[in-house]
Order: sequence, then structure tokens, then C-alpha cells
Amino acid sequence: VVFLLELSSGPQGLDRLLGTYALIPARLSWAQPLTGITLLTSAFLHGGWFHLLSNMWTLFIFGDNVEDRMGHMRYLIFYLLAGAAAGAAQVVFDPLSRLPTVGASGAIAGVLGAYFILYPQGRVLTFLPLFILPWFVEIPAYFFLGIWFISQLSSGLFNLGAAGTPGSYGGIAWWAHVGGVVFGLILVNVFARRRSRRVTWPAEGFGPPYLE
Repeated sequence: VVFLLELSSGPQGLDRLLGTYALIPARLSWAQPLTGITLLTSAFLHGGWFHLLSNMWTLFIFGDNVEDRMGHMRYLIFYLLAGAAAGAAQVVFDPLSRLPTVGASGAIAGVLGAYFILYPQGRVLTFLPLFILPWFVEIPAYFFLGIWFISQLSSGLFNLGAAGTPGSYGGIAWWAHVGGVVFGLILVNVFARRRSRRVTWPAEGFGPPYLE
């Protein structure tokens, strides 16, 4: 819905929308109280169809399992807080940037961090290009997410060291991704419900129950 609003705003309206609701670290760093809300609102803005669809596809793959463990309301609160934590991490590591930061990937990174803890033995069907033939292979979730996190962290460190001027980050908020994952790893157990232990009685009705 928000993205459709972006599309219908026109160039000037889009500029106003981004200027008001996108996360701009330099502006937030000036301690203007009302700009703090952009830590949340920026997660509902996107830079284009590919940006939106790739984020929603990732959320679709990993989010439902995490939501099952947390419940609807806890999952919603977790998602919003992960987005805010991701935005805060981006501000900390790129405080002088005047570029608007938008996208749900920081919040989704928090979901990925939670998935890593809750379902480390899960399998992720991954597309790997092999010459001109599509090749799909199942990869353990801990390996897939671990490699992804390392790539985000290393890219963030590289850009942090290579940036010649404040805010030159190549258009990707690496530290928002890192911050989201760290939030998810640390706080997942605060939001996840403990699995209930199922009681199984012997078929004949004799003997003690088994706890599974």
C-alpha cells in the first residue's frame, strides 16, 4: 500500500515523502526529536519494484516459520523493533549521510537472525547459476544465513574503510542488515514461545505417558 502511494505521488510528491519518512542519518544525528520516527517509517518505503519484491519474497520464505514460534502480535512487535534497531545501526556507522535510507531489509534481517536460532537445521532451496542451466540445491539454513551475514559484515567493513567521504556506501545499507541480524540473534528468545511438550499415552492405555 505504501509503495503504491510512492508510485502515485509523482516526482515532487515522492521527494516530499522520502524527505519526511525515509531515514536520513545526518538529520537524525542532529537530535531533532520528530525525526526518530523515521527509524520505523523508513522500513515501509522502497526504492522500486525489485527492491520491494525481493524483500517480500525473503520475508515470505523465512517469516512464517518465525511467526509460528512467536505468535502474531509478538512477531509484529519483534519485526518493528528489528527495523528500528537496524536503522539505528546504520545511523551509528554512517552518521553523516544525507542519503535517504529506505526498505524493509533491516527488519527482515532481524527475522533471519531469529530463524538462525530457531531453525538452524532447516533447509533452504537455493538457486545457483551453473553456466546456462538453472541449478537448485538445498543448503542448511545455518550455512546459508551464516554466509549471508558474513557477506554483509565484510561489505560494511570494506565500505567503512574505503569511504572517502561521509555517506559513500554504494547505495546499500550494510550496517542496517548487520544490526537487524544481531538484534534477532540476541532477542529472539525473548519473543519466541517455548515449544509445548506433547503427552503420548501407550496404545493399550497402560503404563506412564511419554513426553515428547
